[in-house]
Amino acid sequence: MSLYLGIDSGTQSTKAIVLDLTTGRIIGTGRASHQLIAGLPVGHMEQHPQEWVSAMELAIEQALQGLDRSGVRGIGVSGQQHGFVPLDADGKVIRPAKLWCDTSTTDECARLTKKLGGAKAVIRQLGVSFLPGFTAPKILWLKRHEPANYRKLRHVLLPHDYLNYHLTGNYFMEHGDASGTALMDVRTRKWSTAAINAIGPELAGYLPKLSPSSSPVGLLRPEVATRLGLSPDVLVSAGGGDNMMGAIGTGNVRPGVVTASFGTSGTIYAHAKKPVVDPTGEIAAFCDSTGAWLPLLCTMNVTTVTEQVRTMFGFDHAAMDRAVASAPAGAGGLFLLPYLEGERTPSLPDSSGVLFGLNSSTLNSAHLARAAMEGVTLGLNYGLMRLKKLGVSPSEIRLTGGGAKSPIWRQIMADVFGVPVVGIAADEGAALGAALQAAWTWQNENGARTTLASLCARAVSLDESTRCKPDRKMHARYEAIQQLHDATARALGENFTAHRRLRQTAR
Repeated sequence: MSLYLGIDSGTQSTKAIVLDLTTGRIIGTGRASHQLIAGLPVGHMEQHPQEWVSAMELAIEQALQGLDRSGVRGIGVSGQQHGFVPLDADGKVIRPAKLWCDTSTTDECARLTKKLGGAKAVIRQLGVSFLPGFTAPKILWLKRHEPANYRKLRHVLLPHDYLNYHLTGNYFMEHGDASGTALMDVRTRKWSTAAINAIGPELAGYLPKLSPSSSPVGLLRPEVATRLGLSPDVLVSAGGGDNMMGAIGTGNVRPGVVTASFGTSGTIYAHAKKPVVDPTGEIAAFCDSTGAWLPLLCTMNVTTVTEQVRTMFGFDHAAMDRAVASAPAGAGGLFLLPYLEGERTPSLPDSSGVLFGLNSSTLNSAHLARAAMEGVTLGLNYGLMRLKKLGVSPSEIRLTGGGAKSPIWRQIMADVFGVPVVGIAADEGAALGAALQAAWTWQNENGARTTLASLCARAVSLDESTRCKPDRKMHARYEAIQQLHDATARALGENFTAHRRLRQTAR
């Protein structure tokens, strides 16, 4: 047998899958949860990296139950992007990791942007902007707010890199996830001296050497191999960020394919043979984990919003769908700016949620549920429209994440996006992508020259029963709602900041 483990370490849990490459089937799965640190100030989102390690090993053990472990050839790890794992000289975690959804670094973003000469100069030099979610401002935050911890800093890793470090003992960073640090020039795939020096020149010595995504990290540490019942010859591939691995896991390894992930956060991304740099900085010009590029937009509020609304009304998922379907498209003029955790696209880190259009006819569970589902979809469509302006032209959008399981939501997506949408048959997303990357790396390291596209053709298939086509009239209605949605967000921009200050003084 030729088996490959794919790990997806997310914000709330870690999933493991076992891919049998011979058949292209997933033959084992496991999952273990981990928690955010409770009680932190608003905007601070942190986790203990050791919880990721424990969850990963538990999920692997579950996934391998009953299987011949001697058949495992490689492991690939996908992780939540942008998180900052600070390690000391001995490789010990100095403090909890600040996550992608942490928005406490707005001041640091402004300082870094000013040091590099302004927003346009930053994009010219890096290809991306300094955003609160990215890694660079988190490092500056540590230097400014916890100088004693910064003095201990000797190694900077991202979440998936830390899991690779646990598995192999090697400090390693590949181009895909590194492009989300705002410390790298995404065009040249090299660390940016200007960005590093804006934090402190000493930082250059704390960053791993950048490696191609096709390069392996190394072999399993003997003690880890023994604990998991695996051979120490198991190869650990470079892995990557969850979006980079999600692209592989949905077959998004050639131009023209677009993926939308409706999970805790929302992302839409495409494959590109050259950098797609947005002069406004709204689209992230990431590298992917195949050697190409991954223009991407990210919103911070998707199923977190719909799940809160569902829980508030005591709905199960079927009842939520029925409630949404019972309300008219456009929710009778009610719409939601779904910025419960601030927002990244558009860049409104101080924002909060806004319901617009409440009246005696719309103040009910069905209209509120529909407004929530439509609001997060319109938020993603804001970025999709920007991608189209930059030359990305989707003929269909492949869906992943919990939101893709809802039939009514899939139709809303098609009507809002204006193109057909379709789910993946085995919606394992990033975990499958990580397993496929591991297979690609192992085969190429062992003389069997192969391509990721050929491996994806073997393991990734569409679920045609989920396909939804857009209704022209509904799409036209949503285009009008989109304009009002976006204009309202822009108009409230400065008010969001003032409101944040008011909330802080009220505590």
